[in-house]
Amino acid sequence: MMLSAVIFKEEDMYVAECPEIGTVSQGYTIDEALSNLKEATELYLDEFPLKKHSNPLLTTFEVTLNAKT
Repeated sequence: MMLSAVIFKEEDMYVAECPEIGTVSQGYTIDEALSNLKEATELYLDEFPLKKHSNPLLTTFEVTLNAKT
């Protein structure tokens, strides 16, 4: 099964999230965060198998920020 990972840096750790499943993990490197996410997702799916799998739609959106003066 092919899944997506969103990875971002938070202080000294990388955080990896699988948007299709909702699992999240972290590591000191991108590879470690991704490996930990894979393990967490496999364990989650062993316990809670997917009933139906559909491909997610990835898009972007714009927000307006109010500047504080």
